[in-house]
Amino acid sequence: MQTRSSPSRPRDGRPAAHARFTAVALMTAALLVSACSPGSSSIKPSSAASARSDAANAPVLAPLPRAIPAALAPYYTQRLTWRDCGASGFQCATLKAPLDYDRPGAGDVRLAVTRKAATGKGKPLGSLVVNPGGPGGSAVGYLQQYAGLGYPAEVRARYDMVAMDPRGVARSEPVECLDDRRMDTYTQTDVTPDDRAEQNAAVAADEKFAQACGEHSARLLRHVSTVEVARDTDILRAALGDAKLNYVGASYGTFLGATYAGLFPSRVGRVVLDGALDPSLDSRTVNLEQAQGFETAFQAFTQDCLRRTDCPLGGKGTTPTQAADHLRAFFRKLDGHPVATGDGDGRKLGEALATTGVIAAMYDEGAWSQLRAALTSAMKGDGAALLALSDSYYERDASGHYSNLMMANNAVNCLDLPPAFTGPDQLRQAQSAFEKASPVFGEGLAWQSLNCAYWPVRATGEPHRITAKGAAPIVVVGTTRDPATPYRWAQSLAHQLSSGHLLTYAGDGHTAFLRGSTCIDSAIDTYLLHGTPPPPGKRCS
Repeated sequence: MQTRSSPSRPRDGRPAAHARFTAVALMTAALLVSACSPGSSSIKPSSAASARSDAANAPVLAPLPRAIPAALAPYYTQRLTWRDCGASGFQCATLKAPLDYDRPGAGDVRLAVTRKAATGKGKPLGSLVVNPGGPGGSAVGYLQQYAGLGYPAEVRARYDMVAMDPRGVARSEPVECLDDRRMDTYTQTDVTPDDRAEQNAAVAADEKFAQACGEHSARLLRHVSTVEVARDTDILRAALGDAKLNYVGASYGTFLGATYAGLFPSRVGRVVLDGALDPSLDSRTVNLEQAQGFETAFQAFTQDCLRRTDCPLGGKGTTPTQAADHLRAFFRKLDGHPVATGDGDGRKLGEALATTGVIAAMYDEGAWSQLRAALTSAMKGDGAALLALSDSYYERDASGHYSNLMMANNAVNCLDLPPAFTGPDQLRQAQSAFEKASPVFGEGLAWQSLNCAYWPVRATGEPHRITAKGAAPIVVVGTTRDPATPYRWAQSLAHQLSSGHLLTYAGDGHTAFLRGSTCIDSAIDTYLLHGTPPPPGKRCS
């Protein structure tokens, strides 16, 4: 499954005006499960332990030459023309980058950029580029609707806040695949098939999605890799007039930031990677460990739920195992008998959408109360609230329109990494491991990791380690019960990076910065403002 989003997290004290955007934009920090992290179908680990042994021997991402190739000089010397763009206090510009870095003369891509100039006192620190993740999340929207307003005041005062939609995303020549009606059908596909017919339907859904992307986005589909986006980011750095890149990336944004560091270690400034991915793992291991992460998050939710009088999964004396059984039974019931939602397009809440809604709430403990209420209503026959959680996950708005989040998500993931499975036969051999990792979500996560098997473009990436030898200190942030990017991934990335500094948040939810921990926020603010990374072993709650 592509973990594409995370629900709102307003508990960090941000102004209420930003809560709706947080419900969507920082959801995109998580679009991971299926193939959003480095992986390869050529590696077939018999266990997570053997996979991690293979990962330790993965090749190191080699840096690019420091000298700018002559063919790229026109891109590196371009100047951004800033203009007002309808968002108060923000300016917008268009950056050009080569469609194909191996053939710079073969055409350009035009990338949307926005900034909010530093306005406060103190020595200017240059630009701070932010990316909320995905792949597929709009960095421009994230900056204009949250980061440019909600980041710490002193950070905003001393940095020009900047964001660029990656190629293929939102305002930057978006990848296009299915129309809204067909997306509705796709999101309701049963991914816990009970028989051969349902299995064939699940396979057909992924095949149709891939075919549509190939038909509508043929020009871009071979050129939306994370390596290419990292190279675009270096052109952005030069166009901004910065000698080094200062950057904050969340979830998939950590993979982008780490890739930049690996390719351009001498140009690394102050870089924060929050909710880190491990680039050394194959995609099957990523999916399996993420299934474990969602199970950990669900257990934390269940323990909290069972202490409350409004818990729909049981009452006093109910064990977490019994609560999980209750939820699975509810999903099975929905599989055969979807419930009404009042949706204007006639959608009912079936097992697929209900499961997505529950998974969405796992990204932030601030959404647990919303999930309790949504489950209670759904179990009484009203699926509207749980459908709303699912819609936020897929970025489907009230008019029934989907952003291109899911299209870009698949396009980047399937290019970065070979598929986790080549077909349903291979998947079924691994299904029991997924169900053991997550009795509640494992089967569905296994089947949803099949999407890249039918992609029309061969993957160009492979598992690799990133050392970024010679880079300035890089802060890697990990949350101990993060559902989408398990803590061990942050540990691994921090260990791989020659200048990595691990900052730990002992808590729940996906990512840690600006989520309510004064300890985490202070450590990151100090680093961004003064360049001082947290001390070894720094742990916050």
